[in-house]
Amino acid sequence: MSDSTLYDKVWDRHKVTTLPTGQDQLFVGLHLIHEVTSPQAFGMLRERDLEVAYPELTHATVDHIVPTADQSRPYEEDAAEEMMAELEQNVRDAGIDFSDPTSGNQGIVHVIGPEQGLTQPGKTIVCGDSHTSTHGAFGALAFGIGTSQIRDVLATGTVAMEKQKVRKIEVTGELGDGVEAKDVILEIIRRLGTEGGVGYVYEYAGEAIESLGMEGRMSICNMSIEGGARAGYVNPDETTYEWLEETDYFQNNPEQFAELKPYWESIRSDDDAEYDDVVTIDGSSLEPVVTWGTTPGQGIGISDPIPSPEELPADKQDTARRAQEHMRVEPGETMEGYEIDVAFLGSCTNARLPDLRRAAEIVEGRQVHEDVRAMVVPGSQRVQKTAEAEGLKDVFEEAGFDWRNAGCSMCLGMNEDQLEGDEACASSSNRNFIGRQGSKDGRTVLMNPRMVAAAAIEGKVTDVRDLKEVTTV
Repeated sequence: MSDSTLYDKVWDRHKVTTLPTGQDQLFVGLHLIHEVTSPQAFGMLRERDLEVAYPELTHATVDHIVPTADQSRPYEEDAAEEMMAELEQNVRDAGIDFSDPTSGNQGIVHVIGPEQGLTQPGKTIVCGDSHTSTHGAFGALAFGIGTSQIRDVLATGTVAMEKQKVRKIEVTGELGDGVEAKDVILEIIRRLGTEGGVGYVYEYAGEAIESLGMEGRMSICNMSIEGGARAGYVNPDETTYEWLEETDYFQNNPEQFAELKPYWESIRSDDDAEYDDVVTIDGSSLEPVVTWGTTPGQGIGISDPIPSPEELPADKQDTARRAQEHMRVEPGETMEGYEIDVAFLGSCTNARLPDLRRAAEIVEGRQVHEDVRAMVVPGSQRVQKTAEAEGLKDVFEEAGFDWRNAGCSMCLGMNEDQLEGDEACASSSNRNFIGRQGSKDGRTVLMNPRMVAAAAIEGKVTDVRDLKEVTTV
């Protein structure tokens, strides 16, 4: 088993005891909740006449069902209004801080935690959302949990888990033009598989990872779960500390920054740490990656041919055939030129300010293709406000994009933002499962934000490197 990694150190520091089941009981340093997975858990507490044990370590927002066009209350969708009203009541009764739409701080849970400074190195973080792995970018252990576990954390401040193995993924070299963090993680999942991380957490390292800003690191950790890993993380460094020092939390508590930094340094993986597995990828060899199928693991470089099912392992062949039939693609073709109907720039993977800035560079001075409906959904109200102040909203709207309010939006189609019929979507989100974006016949192609922008302009999947000379950000 691994030894002296960040995972081992943080796990051991938060371990309360080993349970008769063999699981470890971990103390939870931050519990993030939203409107979809928490109502049942609060109901379970009421049934047992229990209170929230650590409201000060709990933070709420609304993201999955919140409308992105008209956020006036009551919401048009009855189910959305009901979930929102219940969340409001639950947080009010428990005394939990709530980033609601009137606060200016609302947004996708995995965007607001980092931007407010709630997410910190060395913490254990849980949320009733699979993409909680995002927070590992800060050197935290962050896990998605189910409703019964949400109940347990609310009631006790602890969660029961089995310890995993640790795989170190080193991405060496320098990323080339047009290649982003999204391409790195799509390539990792392509190589290791959607189940390759089962039983593991992923530690991301190497020059290509270390050179990324926090937003890029979050994009990579965000999709760890798509590779089957229980979590993913990056060791904290000066890039991490510079981000944290500018957040509300440490602007209001500067003395705590100085006090905590030695702890953050201490939990970094040791130079001689032992890993259960090590994988090395040459980052300089990567090109923009897009998906051709119906899982994040069915991806290829933009110039690579779509594989024939017969070329794949036996247990992947039937899935590939069904995916190619659904997506209407043929082996031997590339994805370049694949026609799209919708372009979606958003989600907890790629809706932060740098994502929007890079996409805007591609969009500026151009027009969305006449056959494409395109939308931009900022990851939070803070991202939205800053982007609007910088003129990004104007750039997108002048090009023909629809500029929306913050929320999960078309990533999972739980509000009005959905695919219709068999529309094909160029998406900066994290999942391309059948039905994921609201239509069982819809087709989703995952790609980085600049590639989404290029597809919106051209009306088809396009190598952004051919559209405009770009530099790695």
